[in-house]
Order: sequence, then structure tokens, then C-alpha cells
Amino acid sequence: MFTWYVGLLAVSGLAMILMANVDNGRSELSRGLNAVFGVVFLGYAGYLAFVFEGGSYLIFFSAFILPVLMIIDFVRATNWQALTSRPTPTQRAFREYWKEQDRLAKRSARRV
Repeated sequence: MFTWYVGLLAVSGLAMILMANVDNGRSELSRGLNAVFGVVFLGYAGYLAFVFEGGSYLIFFSAFILPVLMIIDFVRATNWQALTSRPTPTQRAFREYWKEQDRLAKRSARRV
């Protein structure tokens, strides 16, 4: 159970740090909070993994609500339309070529 808790803390911390580095239109405060909490989670995971020598420790599963809320904020703030790629000129020309081919095929099929 202990290793799962440390692993979840580390993954949550890394995810929050990565989200803080992506500029997707969120405010500086939101990105800053992501970075701060990410460092705290990752630091606590590092402490438990490398410094902690045993004894008693508290598991705060409610702490994992924060990364989930930050992920929801990240997804909502992301402009998904801007992330979709636009076709290159070659791709547009290829699509237009095949549209024209389909149109000519339908036209010749009507004549027969």
C-alpha cells in the first residue's frame, strides 16, 4: 500500500508540473498553482521514498481530489479547435483532385 501511495503522489506531481508548463490559455495563477502543488506532491513522494525510514505515516487519499480538479481545469481551458491540424496545401490539392474525380465519375455515370 505504501509503494502505491508514493507512486500515485509522484505521478500526480509530475502530471501537475507538466500541465503547468503547457500554455493553453489558463491564467498565470492557475499555472502557478499547478506548479507549486506539483512540486509539493513530488517532494513528498521523494521524501517518503528516500528519506522516510519507517514508523507511522498518514495516507491522505482526499489529496488526490486536487490533481483531478486541476486536470479538469486543464481540459476545460484547452482550445481543442486550435490544436487540430489544418491540411497542408498538398493535402488540400489531393482532396480537391479526388472530389473532382468523383464529380466526373458521377457525371459520366448519368450519361450512360
